[in-house]
Amino acid sequence: MGDFYQNGLVTTLTDLHNRQLEDVEEEMIRFSKIRPMGLIIPSLYSELQGEALPKILDELEKVPYLSEIIIGLDRAKKKEFEHAKEYFARLPQHHRILWHDGPRLKALDKKLKDLQIAPEQMGKGRNVWYCFGYNIASKKTEAVALHDADILTYSRHMLAKLLYPVANPNFNYRFCKGFYYRSNEDGLKGRVVRLLITPLLRTLKKFFGPLEYLEFMDSFRYPLAGEFSMRADVLKTIRIPSDWGLEVGILSEVHRNNSTNRICQAEIADRYDHKHQSVSMDDPQKGLSKMVYDIALSIFIKLTQNGVIFSPGAFRSIRSTYYRIALDFIEQYWSLSKFNGLKYDRNAEEENVLHFSEIINRAGVDLLSNWDHTVFIPNWKRINSVLSDFHDEYYEAVELDNK
Repeated sequence: MGDFYQNGLVTTLTDLHNRQLEDVEEEMIRFSKIRPMGLIIPSLYSELQGEALPKILDELEKVPYLSEIIIGLDRAKKKEFEHAKEYFARLPQHHRILWHDGPRLKALDKKLKDLQIAPEQMGKGRNVWYCFGYNIASKKTEAVALHDADILTYSRHMLAKLLYPVANPNFNYRFCKGFYYRSNEDGLKGRVVRLLITPLLRTLKKFFGPLEYLEFMDSFRYPLAGEFSMRADVLKTIRIPSDWGLEVGILSEVHRNNSTNRICQAEIADRYDHKHQSVSMDDPQKGLSKMVYDIALSIFIKLTQNGVIFSPGAFRSIRSTYYRIALDFIEQYWSLSKFNGLKYDRNAEEENVLHFSEIINRAGVDLLSNWDHTVFIPNWKRINSVLSDFHDEYYEAVELDNK
């Protein structure tokens, strides 16, 4: 059931369930004549063997208003790339696959590396960054959405609701973040949002007061959602991390470059499910452990860029305060689960919170000892200022790969 309650600094567009999909798509077709729309899907080759992507393509085949679909493909050999071209060939929209492991795009990546302006780490952030670059080079869209390739509960209604706020020429929004609640038969999901981000933001507000950045981040119902949309020109100015801090980094950059009244969040699904990461308590470089570290570090970096000064002892206090606040949230989620007849493993949740508190402290200590952590991928304006013909070369390379 939708609601219309507005809180925080950004407009919240909830789905009140009074519009049919056909009605929305008819309006989107009209919008597309004024503001062409595109879609970016970052993907690993392994996701072509998953159960989610075929269903996503089934839905995308029916979407009548997209001018372009960009698929960022990672970890694919030559034979696998050829298979990917056949796999996505059923899409009726103009589409291109960015073969990031192919010789042409690797050569262009090396060109940027030689100038020390290339993404430093492999991962989703790098994939998305190159997709942004191709979207700028193709010049086919004025509004673009991004979503993952592993959404098990996907419908094309999600895409329409995600794009609507930035595609509607009568709206002033330049960026829209999707939100939903995450659950399946095992109960509530979204552990990193529930048990890390919200308790950590509330902790940091206790220490540093109601900073606008913290209030902005705390306004989002699901800040780690991998689904967002924006005007195409916004892509040029975003500096993002290449690690698991991607979603937090994008929100932070959008906040820095745009007025909050140009930013919104939209409810794009009643319930959402995709693949779930293990916590990986024994290996800090994998699973949720790596994700929590990258996200905490990204938030701390953004606070330093907003004038916050951290002392060596601060993170011990932040860790302790976070742990207490997170336990209070566990009490709330336990009550919510019981109220709705859902499973809830309270012991596992408390173990996760204790583990997350240790990672928060480690991220803080690492920040103080190594300022190289603050390096983000340069934005595309900088790339264009260094290599004015790079976009043309990149576009041509993708076209040759997709022949």
